[in-house]
Amino acid sequence: MKLRIAIWAMAGALVVALWSVYFVFYRTHSQFGVPWALVDLTMPIALVRHYAMSVYFVLFVNAATYALVGTFGEILWRLCKQHPPRRFAN
Repeated sequence: MKLRIAIWAMAGALVVALWSVYFVFYRTHSQFGVPWALVDLTMPIALVRHYAMSVYFVLFVNAATYALVGTFGEILWRLCKQHPPRRFAN
C-alpha cells in the first residue's frame, strides 16, 4: 500500500515537471494558448495561480495532493476487495 501511494505522489511530481517544461518551452510558441482547464484538473494548486508560488512549493503540494488521492483510492480498493458486491438471483 505504501508503494502505491508513493507512486501516486511521484505521478503528481511528474505532472508538475511536465507542465513546467510546457510553460518554459511551448507557451510562447503555441498558437492555442494554455489549456487552463486541463492544468486545473491535473494540478489543483493551479487554481490559486494569481499568488506567487515557487516551483518547489507547487511540486510538494501537488505530490501531497496526489498521495492523498492515492490513499483514498487504496482504501476504497481494499474495501471493495474485502466486500465484493452480492449477486441477486432472479
